[in-house]
Amino acid sequence: MALQTPQHSDRNMALELVRVTEAAAIAAAQWTGRGDKNSADGAAVEAMRHAFDSVAISGTVVIGEGEMDEAPMLYIGEKVGQGGPEMDIAVDPLEGTEIVAKGAANGMAVIALADKGRFLHAPDIYMQKIAVGPGLPQGVVDIDAPTNENLRNLARAKKVDVSDLVVCLLDRPRHEQIIADCREAGARIMLIEAGDVAGCIATSRPEGGVDIYLGSGGAPEGVIAAAALRCVNAQMQCRLLFEDEDQIARALSMGITDPHRKYGIHEIAGGDVMFAATGVTTGPMLRGVLREGMGAVTHSVIMRSKSGTVRFVEAHHDFSMKTWSRA
Repeated sequence: MALQTPQHSDRNMALELVRVTEAAAIAAAQWTGRGDKNSADGAAVEAMRHAFDSVAISGTVVIGEGEMDEAPMLYIGEKVGQGGPEMDIAVDPLEGTEIVAKGAANGMAVIALADKGRFLHAPDIYMQKIAVGPGLPQGVVDIDAPTNENLRNLARAKKVDVSDLVVCLLDRPRHEQIIADCREAGARIMLIEAGDVAGCIATSRPEGGVDIYLGSGGAPEGVIAAAALRCVNAQMQCRLLFEDEDQIARALSMGITDPHRKYGIHEIAGGDVMFAATGVTTGPMLRGVLREGMGAVTHSVIMRSKSGTVRFVEAHHDFSMKTWSRA
């Protein structure tokens, strides 16, 4: 592609990305509700990895399934694509493995692409996050500000009452104080079991039903969410959270120079970026994979920071015509 190439090449690449997320979503959907998150994840990883073979890039996975000795495919540092412009890739073949295993809402297959060196190389640790949607004054919320102050400022910017705001965060014991602060301020809460990429992205679309995302989740997921939000001029701030000195040493080895730094969205996902996601199970933004005879229907979204375009794609797949497996 690279992301500086002519516009028609960007559009072609956007469709190629969707084909990759579609393959992962269809493979994972076979395991929906079957209580086996590892098989669901493994199917998505394998399908996504093989689908990359036809993409015209020289891609390097910088956010993936772990280190080479931890993951057989889509590991950090793996080269993918059939050759072309050098690009960094952030993937989550199945965002919400437990969601899909339980047959719950909002499972997705997601990919983000950026020019080489423009993604934060985040270690697989926790990351504190705050995200709001587009069309708001810059700095309307701040990760270091008290929760009630952020909610008041956001309500003022949106010209609504705090009681009209919906706060999304993971349902975890570590978020008890944030939840209490939100409720004391009068805001409403949307607790999610998993899938904080989807939670962050929900702030960017009216149908998402979310005004602000708060709390901590995976750092790799934070990079992917930042890429999506970049495409629509939304706002996000993050800070890595370390549990011990070993984690700090790991981050330093990956190029993190200040372990306590507050990252803005352009520092997490810089330059021109693309984002694609396909629903595995139905959520506020994307419908899940629907089996249709000897085929399936998928629903995807593609976002491009260069144009700010958000496209939703419904695709009807005939398995007898596919070169990749649906098993």
